[in-house]
Amino acid sequence: MRNYFRMVVVITAVFLAAFLLIAADLREEVKADSYILIEADTGVVIEDANADTRHNIGYLSKLMSVLLIADDIDSGEYTLNDVLTASDSVTNTKGSVIWLESGDTLSVDELLKSVIIGNANDALTVLAERSAGSVERFVMDMNARAFDLGLRNTVFESPYGYSGEASFSTAHDVAVICSELLRHDFLQHYFKIWRDFVRNGQVELVSENTLTRTYGAHAGFKACHSDDSGYCIAEAGLSDDGTSFIAVILGSEEADSIFVSAKKLIKKGFNNYRVTDTMFPDEMIRPVLVRGGTVSAVEIGIERQGRAVVPMRASELRTKVVIPEYLTAPVSAGQPIGTAAFYNDDKLVFEADIITKSSVPKLNYTFVFRELLVKLIEK
Repeated sequence: MRNYFRMVVVITAVFLAAFLLIAADLREEVKADSYILIEADTGVVIEDANADTRHNIGYLSKLMSVLLIADDIDSGEYTLNDVLTASDSVTNTKGSVIWLESGDTLSVDELLKSVIIGNANDALTVLAERSAGSVERFVMDMNARAFDLGLRNTVFESPYGYSGEASFSTAHDVAVICSELLRHDFLQHYFKIWRDFVRNGQVELVSENTLTRTYGAHAGFKACHSDDSGYCIAEAGLSDDGTSFIAVILGSEEADSIFVSAKKLIKKGFNNYRVTDTMFPDEMIRPVLVRGGTVSAVEIGIERQGRAVVPMRASELRTKVVIPEYLTAPVSAGQPIGTAAFYNDDKLVFEADIITKSSVPKLNYTFVFRELLVKLIEK
């Protein structure tokens, strides 16, 4: 009887342990101060914890530096083939370097590669001075770009990732920066390189983000570590259908866990969510009556079509259109008069304004007289 009891206890303990392991795996707990998972195109947050908490992001600050440089390249300020000359500012550069000295020349392609793969601060100095004239003005541009993106919890003091008490960002804000980086197609080539050489093969570059060589869906971006920031990663995964998810993890105490957790988060996005178009034909919206105008009705339409992130097995989106029974002249072209809301069950996933397609002047005596005169002439 005692042996039977012991056997029951052992079996129960085994099943309980297995259950707890499965439950822990299902939670996919991320061991970090904060993290976030977003769909890159829409910016929809899939999962997060403390995503708006300000944090030292260390060398992830370089992602904003790369974004400014990419903006300049795409706008034609300079090209990847341009050759730049290092100034005296590269002398005694701290941190990761490719050992540039004043007067050395290197192409933008190799400089950008050195920054993205090797974290090279001297290469970044050359690019920052080409983009803004000085490192100080470049930092001002970094903060201006952050403001334009609506990042109210981000401040940069340096393009390199050195930071003091006045420098910070959040998991959410870093994810937004990453989504902007994905819009620059030419960058993906650099983000996918794990190991390369520059300066005629004399300097080796090795990415700290091991997912560049171990994760097939890898599309970017960077991993880093410092005593102040802990282990951090910003990672993007790209599916075969072109959908991208971005995971940002800040302040982990374990080096390996950030790579495992980033992959788990992105896999959760791929397995459980899809992106669908919120198409709604203008032909399904009737013209709206106009009172006191030169015409009796005006055509309307949706200001913009969009995309929404929904669970993989979600049904078709339900659309609710709200417009007034009539408008009172004058009416301006492009005037918002209502909304088109798209719902997945009861959850709002996208909303856009309904606007007028043309203007309608207010009826006046001059218009009435002219119309009467035209009709008399026609008779």
